[in-house]
Amino acid sequence: MARLGITLIWLLHFLPLGLLARLGEGFGLLLYLLGRERRRVARINLRLCFPELQDEEREKLVRRHFRAFGRSVLERGILWWSPKSRVQRLVHIEGLEHWQAVAGKPAIWLAPHFVGLDMGGVRLTTDYPLVSMYSKQKNPLFDALLLHSRTRFGNSPMASRQDGLKPVVRAMRNGLPFYYLPDMDFGARDAVFVPFFGVPAATITGLSRLAKITGAAVVPCVTRQLAGGAGYVLKFYPAWSDFPGADVEADARRMNAFIEERVREMPEQYFWLHKRFKTRPPGEQRFYG
Repeated sequence: MARLGITLIWLLHFLPLGLLARLGEGFGLLLYLLGRERRRVARINLRLCFPELQDEEREKLVRRHFRAFGRSVLERGILWWSPKSRVQRLVHIEGLEHWQAVAGKPAIWLAPHFVGLDMGGVRLTTDYPLVSMYSKQKNPLFDALLLHSRTRFGNSPMASRQDGLKPVVRAMRNGLPFYYLPDMDFGARDAVFVPFFGVPAATITGLSRLAKITGAAVVPCVTRQLAGGAGYVLKFYPAWSDFPGADVEADARRMNAFIEERVREMPEQYFWLHKRFKTRPPGEQRFYG
C-alpha cells in the first residue's frame, strides 16, 4: 500500500502546481472523511485553543486544515523528485536580511510546525547548507524519502532525535544554521509546562539551552502555504534580542507566545493532527483519552 501511495505521488508531481493543489485539497477532504482518529484529535486541539469559536466554526477550520494538509502531502513529490529550479520556484523567501543581520555567529532558525514546514526547509537547502533533526518514521520507505528530500541538495546533514543534540552542536560550530522544530509534545523529559493558547503544554527547553551553549542568535522562520496553488512563502523574522534569558521557563513562554501569534494569522495551517497536549501536569486529566 505504501509503495502504491508513493508511486501515485511520483506520478502527480509532474502536474502543474495549480492542478496539484486542487487535487491535494480533495485528498485532504478524503482524509477528513476517513481519518476518524486524527479528525478527533484536531477537534480537541481546536476546542482547547479556540474556545471562543462556535462548534460550526471550529468544524470548518478542521476541514480547512485537512485540505491544507492534503495539499502538503501531495506536493511533497516536488521535494522528493523535482529539480532544484522547481523547488526554488515553489517557495519564495522573504526577510532574508534578518538572518544576514546576525551573520558571523551561530544561528537557530526557529521553524514551527505549519504544513509548509518541509517546503521551507528543503527550499533553504537549495541555497544554504544547514543542519536539522528528524524523527525516524515507522515506514522505512517514507523514512528514506523524508531523509532523501531533506539532504539531496548539498551538504545539509540530518541528526536523528535519538542521537541527541551533540551532532547538531558540532555542525553549528562548523558554521551551519540549525533548522529547529521544537513545538511538539515529546513528553515531560527536558520540558516545562507553559501556556500555549492558555493551556499548559509540555514544551521542550532545547531552544534556550542550545542558544546558551552555542551563543546562537534565534531567527524565526515560518512557511505559509498560499491559496490557489500559488506556492509557499518562507518568511524570516528579526532575531530575538535578550535571548536566552536567565529563566528557561520564561524562554519557553516566549517561544510559545511567538508561535501562537503566527497560528492566529493562519490557523488552518498549524499541525493540529498532533496531540500537542498529550503530556499533562501531574494529577491533571488527559484530553485525548
